[in-house]
Amino acid sequence: MRFHLIDRISDWEPDVRLTGRKVTSPDETYWKQTPAGPVMPGNLVLEALAQAGTWLFLLSSGYRKRAALATVTEATWHGDAVPGDALDLEVRIRSTSDTAAVLDGTVRVEGRTVLEVEGLMCALIDADRLEDPADTERMGRQLLGQEALR
Repeated sequence: MRFHLIDRISDWEPDVRLTGRKVTSPDETYWKQTPAGPVMPGNLVLEALAQAGTWLFLLSSGYRKRAALATVTEATWHGDAVPGDALDLEVRIRSTSDTAAVLDGTVRVEGRTVLEVEGLMCALIDADRLEDPADTERMGRQLLGQEALR
């Protein structure tokens, strides 16, 4: 089963940048309980940003290449995401080669920055090694609003 943390791709420019959104729900099972109430675990906020980066490479390569998170140089947390928040995700390619890429990114909630990442390093791998290419392309069309969910 795939774990998706991006619901919509708002805009993208091939090999440059992508913006997307993850709308959280109180019904999701991942909430971390804190004295202030439930928050989205930081590693999942980072994962949502990494998934946005993966979609940038999938779309830019015609669904042939995907990014696999390797390391993060710097992550600065500015706040939490709580149930019902919409995470606005933005990734930008800093550098790329045939086998690796470095991205920078930001996660915002209602204009408030929650996470800033510099140096999100990814290995670029053949997309068909992990999932069926037809399924990946269908999901890409859904995220872009070009095909209804089934």
